[in-house]
Amino acid sequence: MLIWFLPVFLVFLMIGLPVFFGLLAAPGMLLWLNGQERDITLLYRNVYNGMDSFPLMAIPFFMLAGEMMNKGGITTRLVEFSQALMGHLRGGLAHVNILSSMLFAGLSGSAVADTSALGSMLIPAMEKQGYTRKFAAAVTAASSVIGPIIPPSGIMIIYAYVMGESVAALFLAGIVPGVMVGIGLMLMVRFMADKYDLPKAQRIVNPGQKMAPVEYWVSLLLLRLNLATLLMMVATAFVDLSGVTAIVLFLVLLAVSHGILLSLRKAVSADFRTVCKKAVAPLQTPIIILGGILIGVFTPTEAAAVAVAYALIIGFFVLHSIRLNDLPGILNRAGITSAVVLLLVGAAMAFKTVVSLSHAPEIMADFVLTLSDNPLILLFLINLLLFVVGMFLDAGPAIIILGPILGPIFIEMGVDPIHFAIIMSVNLTIGLATPPMGLVLFVAASVSKERVETIAKAILPFLAVEIAVIFLITYIPALSMTIPRLTGFAN
Repeated sequence: MLIWFLPVFLVFLMIGLPVFFGLLAAPGMLLWLNGQERDITLLYRNVYNGMDSFPLMAIPFFMLAGEMMNKGGITTRLVEFSQALMGHLRGGLAHVNILSSMLFAGLSGSAVADTSALGSMLIPAMEKQGYTRKFAAAVTAASSVIGPIIPPSGIMIIYAYVMGESVAALFLAGIVPGVMVGIGLMLMVRFMADKYDLPKAQRIVNPGQKMAPVEYWVSLLLLRLNLATLLMMVATAFVDLSGVTAIVLFLVLLAVSHGILLSLRKAVSADFRTVCKKAVAPLQTPIIILGGILIGVFTPTEAAAVAVAYALIIGFFVLHSIRLNDLPGILNRAGITSAVVLLLVGAAMAFKTVVSLSHAPEIMADFVLTLSDNPLILLFLINLLLFVVGMFLDAGPAIIILGPILGPIFIEMGVDPIHFAIIMSVNLTIGLATPPMGLVLFVAASVSKERVETIAKAILPFLAVEIAVIFLITYIPALSMTIPRLTGFAN
């Protein structure tokens, strides 16, 4: 009888019961009807146990870092930087929207935060330039799903927690798919630019750009350190360096980096240089997070805490954009958002208890294997299933419910666990922008004051691109697996 937990849960969702209560009510009711009252206590105890996890602490820290970055004016700087790079293209502000989402993804890892922060700025700006409001909202919603794909990603942290995979490996595997989604959306905008006569644009660099002395020197130093580190990584790929030799070479490369950057100064205007420098400090966040995890300095949870500390230092002492009286509001918003996510995770982990009691994984495995024994066909069918699930269920609970059921089936068939994790994460993430229940569609509708149905129609060409990316990463594993393998985080 317990096998009916999923249909009952879906019925609860359809009648409008919140996901959190549906995740608990459906299995609780079936346990009671099945005479397993003792297991109901276990079910609700697991709500707390599901949240009581050190790896999951990364989620509220990343939420807090994103709130601090947004309050600190980081969003504005990223948009100005994107405008300076992409504003001159046909359909320029649409390209700016997508590039800003790719940059913002490295700070927050949240599609909802992306839609809210960037949409409130770019949707009115696009409408002012001649774009229709529904198109502007559709581009914002479609590009916001890049947030949980490019690291850091709360969804991938949840998957790693549930399935026992490496967070670092999942973060690295998400880089190429996230960039592919961004480039694919830009190509679609370029295709639509002529067909729908999108507004022409020019490179947007506001004149009279200024920087505080502290920010100027911090950006100047960080640029040189980043370039020198990149050159050092290239050098160590060919020569084994250590000790004093490595230090001397790094100092030499630092001087070389200084010379390269000085030579590039003459190629662009002073205002363009200033816009780029303003983006340097914010864009260190993903570098600090990924770099620290990869070299083993800290765990993903510690990396999230370091990101909060970095955002605080940048906001208070470098940009001077955060004040002490801003902190209560920042903490309040981050706390509410984190509570929603962690409650869903806790409820989904309790839901997972009934999944194991019902033997659903074994039943599902037997059923799937009766359809075909060809992994390629099964991956196609599972992608369809995940896409449909993503239309109705948020990515976090969907991963916790379906991950333990589907993951072992495909791992047993020879699919790499990291590869399957990316297929599942990307598919369910794109579901956030899929009608009828895609969460970011409702956020975009709220920000743009446009009807959800109108945005849902306008977003269809962009969803086609994202679905194409899903199948590319499904059938070409190297797209997502190359970076984890090169860095030693996957076999």
